[in-house]
Order: sequence, then C-alpha cells, then structure tokens
Amino acid sequence: MPFMKLILVLLFACNSFLVFAQQGKSIKDFKVLPQNDPQTNTANLQKAIDWASATGAALFVEPSDEPYALASGLILKKNVSILGVHGPVPRATSHSSKKAPVGSVFKVMDDKHPLFIVESATQIRGIQFWYAEQELKDPARIIKYPPTIQVSKTTKTEGVTLSNLTFYGEYTAMDFNADRKYACELILIEHCYGYPLSGEFIRIDYCYDIPRILHCHVNPSIMRQMRLGFSKAVIDAVVQNKTFAFAINHTDNAQLIDLFTFATWGGIYLGNESYGQLTNFNLDCVVVGLHKAGNNTKNRNWQIAQGSIIANAGTVLEDIHPIIIEGQGHTALTNVEAFSGDNGALTNIKQSYDYMEVRGSDKLTISMVGCRMRNYTAEQPITVKNPAAVIQAVACIDKDENLYNTVIGK
Repeated sequence: MPFMKLILVLLFACNSFLVFAQQGKSIKDFKVLPQNDPQTNTANLQKAIDWASATGAALFVEPSDEPYALASGLILKKNVSILGVHGPVPRATSHSSKKAPVGSVFKVMDDKHPLFIVESATQIRGIQFWYAEQELKDPARIIKYPPTIQVSKTTKTEGVTLSNLTFYGEYTAMDFNADRKYACELILIEHCYGYPLSGEFIRIDYCYDIPRILHCHVNPSIMRQMRLGFSKAVIDAVVQNKTFAFAINHTDNAQLIDLFTFATWGGIYLGNESYGQLTNFNLDCVVVGLHKAGNNTKNRNWQIAQGSIIANAGTVLEDIHPIIIEGQGHTALTNVEAFSGDNGALTNIKQSYDYMEVRGSDKLTISMVGCRMRNYTAEQPITVKNPAAVIQAVACIDKDENLYNTVIGK
C-alpha cells in the first residue's frame, strides 16, 4: 500500500474511533455490569438509553466472559444504537469452561415483557440474546417468553435496523406486528439467527414502505458450540404450533432475500394485504413451505424465484404442501423446486402430498417456469381446489422426471 494511502487509512480509523469516543459510551460507564442483578442492569441501561436519545449516541456492549443479565421492559428510545462486537454466530460463541456464550451477550431473566420495545431511528447490532432458563428437553415446560424485540404499539416507528443478532432459547425473536394506527415503516432485518420455540422468528404487520428481511437463518442447532441443544420432542412441539418462521402482511413492496428455516410448521407466509419479491430461499423440514394469499387483483402479486422447499414434517400427509396459494392476485414462480426425504431431527413422513395446493373461489393467476417437483404422492403435482384459478406451467419437471407443461383454467 502506498505510504500516503496508508496514512489516509490510519487517519480515517483514528477519526472513526474519536467520533465513537465523543458520541458513544460503553454501557459499563452507566454501571451496566456482568456482576449486577438483572433489575439493576435494566434500570441502568434504561438511563443510558435516555442519555443517548438526545444526541443519537451509540452504546457499546463490551465483550465479557460473563453475560449482562437483564430484566425485561426496556424502551429503546428514538435515535439510539446498541452495538456489540459480533457478526452473526449461527452455532454460538463458547465459554472455555461451561455451557454458556461469551462476548456481547444479554442474558434475559424474566418473562414479563418484551426485552426491547424499539422506537424510530434505532439500531441493535452485533448482540447475542440468551434465555438461559429456557427448557431444552420437555415441551410441557417451554417458557413462552414475550418477543425479544418488539415494535412500539404507542408511537409510529420509522427506520429500525436489526443486524448481526443471534438468539438462543427465545420464544418469538422479532415482533413487528404494529397497531394499524401506528403502522411502522422501513424496517431492515439482516443477518439474524435463532430458533424460536413458538415457530415465529420474524413477524411483520402494518409496515408500509418497503420492509426488508435479508439473510436470516432459523435452525435448532443454534447452540451447538455451547454444547446445548433441543430435544426431538421440543422440535416436534415447535412444528405443531402451526406458525410460520417468517410472516408478513399489510406491507408495500416487501423484499425478502436469502431466508432459511428448518423444523417449523411453515416457512414463509405472505398475507392477504402484501406484495413484493422473494428470492433465494431454502425451507427445510416444514409442513408448508410458502403460503401466499391476496385480497385484490391490482397489487397482491408476488415474484418468487430461486428457492428450494423440503416439505415432509408432521404425521398427516394431506397437510404437507410445499406451496399453498389462495385468494386473489398473481404469483410468479421461477426455479422453485420441492423434494422430500427423511430427517432424524424431527418427526416426518419423508414425502409431501403434492407440489402446490390452490384454494379459494376468486380468480387468481399463477405462472410457473423451470420448477422441479418430486417426492409427492398425488397423481398430479398441482391440487386445484379453486375452479376460477388460471395456471400455466412451462418447462417444469414432475415426479417422474418428465417435462410438465400445462394450462389450467382460462
């Protein structure tokens, strides 16, 4: 590197450090400490947030070999960023001598409220959230914690960034089901990992103006490096909640890219009043992969591409559909494949009933290009229960590895 360029890089790094030093503080400066009880830490962290809100400052969660214990009920007020040191850690960090994470870790110690309620222009980045008292083996003892992060229900929330977050033992990770009166906007969720025991990782409702869910991963092996894991009975219980890992409704032009789920009832739910684009996804060991609805023909349209669905979970064959489409609007499917097989991590029957079930009575339209369909038991890959549906498939492949080109309806 040329000498002058090196000097400029060093000056930029120093300037960035000075900016943080002037506009941000460690949470330890506010007596949020690993050795404190949860109530003390929560009271002190709220004071830190109150201080940071006035100037838009950042709060740094210094890494530690002991987590910061917190009671729930924090309000992340406008303009505040909470920053840790991590990228996503999808198999956990690992303490050297016990089954626990290390680093920028919040340890959640009660189930009374959401841990954080977020307001506008806020950010949480690089943090691990650990529910150390969550049940790992017995489904009857699962603690139904409120969401770790929840949108404000009392004020309009615009501009939230949740990035590089990892969740261990949560019941619901991120709840952006806003009140219609206080609809949220411009929510960005990226590079987040966990396994919610409700089956709901991210839910968004009444989010106008382009919500984005990017590069997120749901998997029960989330605590492997801590030498902790969920039993098959717990994983089966998550599936039987009949919820979706990702659910979105009442949205404008949603963007969903690079999503993965394993061992939830549903992969992705696209609600009655939503439209947008979904690309690059893998929905593994689910009962239903995609469920798309719609309540008008103008803009209840989804473009869905480059995905793989392994629908095999549960015990009732007729429930298992890689794709369900109902209501109104158009669905364009390009290069979306489905196949099935066995997996010892959960109860499953190794196959799906069909590739797609089409429901309802209103006219809807579906186009399919290059979709590979196999391991279904029905005679035809598409089960049509809507006589008004119009469907065209081109250059698709059926379970017998034959070309599948068809037009259904008119």
